[in-house]
Amino acid sequence: MSDLTAETPASASRFWRDPANQRWLASATVLAIGLVAGGYLLGNGLVRARDADRSVTVRGLAERDVTADLATWTIAYSATAGDLATAQASVDRDSASIRAFFRELGFPADDLQPTGANVSQFSDNGVQRFTVHQRMSLRTTDIKRAQAAVRRQFELVRRGVVLEEGSGMAFTFTRLNAIKPAMVAAATKDARASAEQFAKDSGTSVGEIKSATQGYFEVTARDGDSGAGWGVSDTPYKKVRVVTTVDFYLR
Repeated sequence: MSDLTAETPASASRFWRDPANQRWLASATVLAIGLVAGGYLLGNGLVRARDADRSVTVRGLAERDVTADLATWTIAYSATAGDLATAQASVDRDSASIRAFFRELGFPADDLQPTGANVSQFSDNGVQRFTVHQRMSLRTTDIKRAQAAVRRQFELVRRGVVLEEGSGMAFTFTRLNAIKPAMVAAATKDARASAEQFAKDSGTSVGEIKSATQGYFEVTARDGDSGAGWGVSDTPYKKVRVVTTVDFYLR
């Protein structure tokens, strides 16, 4: 029994001193450490990836009141008679009255241009009748003067001009590109404010923008719906509106 006991430590000692066994144990140790480290890094990476993917999607609104810088007024009128020459002569008198009306209001002659004409023929109890339709358009950047013209439009009626449907003034805001950058910035700021409130409620904070989408710019009447039509004028006072959708990282 004593001899067997004495041989065991010697055998173990020879095992540890064997270079081949030492290399194998070293390799096994390195592999084990690598597996442990890899598992830790993988798990930590998944946690970081999950945290990095946390985000909130919000919408931001920006609105701005503007005044139109272009006014257009298409005036449609007509005259009917038993012969074409008489109908045309009546329309020519109306055209002269319209030009005089705008000249008296101070508009340059070039602001008013004819834009179309047509003739229709029909029978009234067997009697041939002719109707001449004429259109003239006013185009001006003098908004105040255009408003004054609209307020006095029935003077044309008193002068014998028969205004047809679709003879209303239309106001347009043409400088949209000039205000787009500032409005997009304002909408993004509004979106961040909403995201920060969400983050505060959820115990997180707002990071950088993950993605963003700009909506369409909408130009509407500032004080409600209105549109050009017979006896009805559009409004020069507009409201520009844009909504952006922004995805913020949460941290």
